[in-house]
Amino acid sequence: MRIPLFPLNTVLFPGGHLDLRIFEQRYLRLVSDCLSREAPFGISLIDSGQEVGGLAIPHRIGTLVRIVDWERRPDGLLGITVLGEQRFAIIDYEADPKQLLYAEVSLLANVPSATLSEKFRPLADLLQRILKQLANPDTPQPLHLDDAAWVGCRLAELLPLPLREKQRLLEIDNPMARLQLLYHMLQPGTDTTPLG
Repeated sequence: MRIPLFPLNTVLFPGGHLDLRIFEQRYLRLVSDCLSREAPFGISLIDSGQEVGGLAIPHRIGTLVRIVDWERRPDGLLGITVLGEQRFAIIDYEADPKQLLYAEVSLLANVPSATLSEKFRPLADLLQRILKQLANPDTPQPLHLDDAAWVGCRLAELLPLPLREKQRLLEIDNPMARLQLLYHMLQPGTDTTPLG
């Protein structure tokens, strides 16, 4: 599968929403093309380089997204909201003449739902408290606090963790292993400096 890439200094998980301001011509073109074809694109954490300007080198594992809303913002820029659908692994990538990246990717299977064990119930309780603080009454979101994969992905998105740790969490296939790592990260005295 060949997709356009949007390297960012953020990590998005399947099932997550992300609001983006679009102002660079290459990404305006990406958004226009994806909207017209109802096609997805890929978001991947930047491994090296910058979001704006030149080429950024993406991490190998990212998330396929679809545009679910867009608007012309008060500042005149284009605003879009994307929904994370499925993780992918980059096989190869190249830049077009206008420095938009395109990647050949292999889609990674979505992790099936798994019942949250009692050991990780405190993580679901923490997530529920965070979501209540962030709640927007205009956009209610169903909660899946008994689903280990959902709880792990939402916590990994919302917690103020270093980006490399979020990337490590994205790359984990097993939802219980992701929760175990989050549980460890949240223990008092745990070192949360960037990994790898």
